[in-house]
Amino acid sequence: MNFLEPIETQMICNRLPLAGISIAAVPCSDTPVVLSLHWHGFVEHKLAASSEPVFQYEAVPSSCLQFNERWKSLRELENALLDVSWELGAWDLARHELRPCMRPGAPVQEAIECEMAFGRPHAGFDASVAPVSEVPDVDDLLAVAGRQGYLVWRFRPVRGGMWGEFADDCTLERGGYRNPPCPLLSGEFADTSWMQRHRRHVYRFGRSRELQVIEARH
Repeated sequence: MNFLEPIETQMICNRLPLAGISIAAVPCSDTPVVLSLHWHGFVEHKLAASSEPVFQYEAVPSSCLQFNERWKSLRELENALLDVSWELGAWDLARHELRPCMRPGAPVQEAIECEMAFGRPHAGFDASVAPVSEVPDVDDLLAVAGRQGYLVWRFRPVRGGMWGEFADDCTLERGGYRNPPCPLLSGEFADTSWMQRHRRHVYRFGRSRELQVIEARH
């Protein structure tokens, strides 16, 4: 699975730095995956025409794309995500295993978060900042996620992202990237036939330059 190509294509088209990337999937092999790119930028709107015009600034909407490459297991999918987050210079990759939002007594907030993860804003969401979504199978994905639960992976890229000047990471090459492949492999998952509780697992890649200097002095 190659996530790097669609990410780089979107970066070239939008010409904006990325604040973060998230990937949502249901725990069923060979199903579409939703790739969401969260941009760092603002759109300027002129509200009044006068000697002192008034402007309003809105965040650039996220881009949500359906990714249709086939995958046989969650570990295969996660290994592909480890590779792309490693190569794009992320400090870490966080995996969230989330419960079904259609279970009895589930908070409304969980349903909103589920819909947004798969690129469909909730009815109460501000339409002016809704994501630009190209996810034709969103209804089917949400139906499965609502019954079984779903997974979301999140990372913040340094290469192509807004984090370059803040990245205190001695593992990065000049330009904020790392050479593939990622040295880490996917770990264990919970029972994904029906996710009973929220679980979070973080794969750490980065290493602080400052800490390295301190350790070298000792």
